[in-house]
Amino acid sequence: MKKYWLLFLLIGTAVMIVVMTKTGAPLKTPATPKGILDLEFAYNTTKTTIVTTAWAGDNISAAKTNTYLDFIFLLFYSLFLFFTSDKIARITKSKVGKFIANGAIYAGILDIVENAGMLMTLSGNTSDTTALLTTTCSVIKWALALLAAAYCLAGFIYCISKKKMGSLLA
Repeated sequence: MKKYWLLFLLIGTAVMIVVMTKTGAPLKTPATPKGILDLEFAYNTTKTTIVTTAWAGDNISAAKTNTYLDFIFLLFYSLFLFFTSDKIARITKSKVGKFIANGAIYAGILDIVENAGMLMTLSGNTSDTTALLTTTCSVIKWALALLAAAYCLAGFIYCISKKKMGSLLA
């Protein structure tokens, strides 16, 4: 059962990417071409007002739904990146890899704070402090998650080149 854990997390991550893409589609407007990312990176009330005005009505509801679903997504992606990075770090005996694996968990925690800030904003409780905290968490989360994803990709390539895929999948 343990050997299927990574596969379960990978499939869950992929499914949630599809779900997040579909539920986030209505959030892409002329004023918010990046959809939910426009809210993640709205670092002050002027920016958040542009986003929430563009989404007035049904799209605020869609943004809340998308954000609530992100709580499920963050569990899948952060755990997948953590366990995969950790396994690669053990195979390669990399101390940096252990640091990167832990960063994946911090990405998930930061995503929780980011989501809370976005939900506050979407509920009309906006402030420059909330917007800046949300954006700061988002930027750090993305950096940690992308670093872990790049490490995992490099680790997969390493394992394939060294014929150690069995170790990774075990």
